[in-house]
Amino acid sequence: MDWTNKNVLVTGGTGSFGKKFVEVMLKEYHPARLIVYSRDELKQHEMRMAGFDHPNLRYFIGDIRDLPRLTRAFHGVDIVVHAAALKQVPACEYNPMEAIKTNILGSSNVVDAALDTGVEKVLALSTDKAVNPVNLYGATKLAAEKLMVQSNAYAGGTNTRFSCVRYGNVVGSRGSVVPLFIKQRESGQVTLTDDRMTRFWISLDQGVRFVIRCIGQMDGGEVFVPKIPSMKMVDLAQAIAPNAEIRVIGIRPGEKLHEALISEDEARTTVELDDMYVVQPAAALWFGHHWQDLGQPLPAEYHYASDNNTEWLSLEGIKELVAPFEADVEKGLSD
Repeated sequence: MDWTNKNVLVTGGTGSFGKKFVEVMLKEYHPARLIVYSRDELKQHEMRMAGFDHPNLRYFIGDIRDLPRLTRAFHGVDIVVHAAALKQVPACEYNPMEAIKTNILGSSNVVDAALDTGVEKVLALSTDKAVNPVNLYGATKLAAEKLMVQSNAYAGGTNTRFSCVRYGNVVGSRGSVVPLFIKQRESGQVTLTDDRMTRFWISLDQGVRFVIRCIGQMDGGEVFVPKIPSMKMVDLAQAIAPNAEIRVIGIRPGEKLHEALISEDEARTTVELDDMYVVQPAAALWFGHHWQDLGQPLPAEYHYASDNNTEWLSLEGIKELVAPFEADVEKGLSD
């Protein structure tokens, strides 16, 4: 896919994903225009000061809850990456309507603005917590996924297409447990909610590159799921703080022991490729179904979860994954 003549917008562009996406796009893909859409002027200023300043880069202040502002921002845009969300599980549990307004109604605004302005492709970011959700964050992301996939029905007579990517925890992202463990080890004790817990893990760079790849391949209606490794959370704690005591404090409300990326019910419409799964739309839409000719169907009752994964990170692999964040966190402690 040639990005050099494309106008690209990323919602939530000052977040962990957004900044990495902007970095990779400017260095390697050189879009005609790249728009950072976010609601925080301070984060946009800090992003500029950190070196994110380029003739093709634009900063657009706006909230995805504001449909007229989104519509204004989308004029002339070819591709939208929808990364804006409220994602902290405890915050979403305590502020349920705020989570709904941003993650569900905000995603609906992204759909409406894209349809009304003729955006070609919208790819939304989702999470393993949207599969069989037990907390409000996961429920809102499940609803946002369904909105994106089913909105292709509205786009049948136009060129606009909607798809999603779904992956697990991002190492070192804002709110991640990795910086928490690094800080806690100074006290000689790290806290773990349950020592049986497992999680899918992906690096920020891998997540961004997977999104870019899927934009080039999407037809509309698919949910793309990368094959990524699992890790035991107790191994993560030991890798970061090998000399610290691990204190088990009990599982939090809305937290699972293990996460899933594909449920048994979804498996019926899912195709397995070498390095990813593609969940095809269950409804009989006009597009998004050709993947069945490119991969293998999944066996009956298959589900892809962090505890039945065939790929696991070793202690050494975990250490390698978290190493880039060690210096940043240590610097933050000394500043």
